Amino acid sequence: MDANERRRRILKEAWIGDAVLCLYCRSRILKKDGVLDGDKFTRMTSNQFLAGFGDPSEVEADIGRVYRDEGLEAAFAWIEKTLMPKFDKREAKRNPLHHRSAVG
Repeated sequence: MDANERRRRILKEAWIGDAVLCLYCRSRILKKDGVLDGDKFTRMTSNQFLAGFGDPSEVEADIGRVYRDEGLEAAFAWIEKTLMPKFDKREAKRNPLHHRSAVG
């Protein structure tokens, strides 16, 4: 497979992975915070955040492959295990007082 074909495949997988990530993040925000928080959603799904794990499209493609091969629950578990620890650390640094009160 040449580089162009590989990139097209990654983008197709990322298309689905992005949708799964968005669903996960919206569900997580509602479950944990009980509010609609578009700014937090944007931070969770931004290319800037995903770039901390590699090429953002490839990260989304990883999510898409897990979804395709193992289903939604497995994709959500992958996101929680792989992405959310770093996100939670960033959020704690961003707003340490809120994080402390939410944890303790």
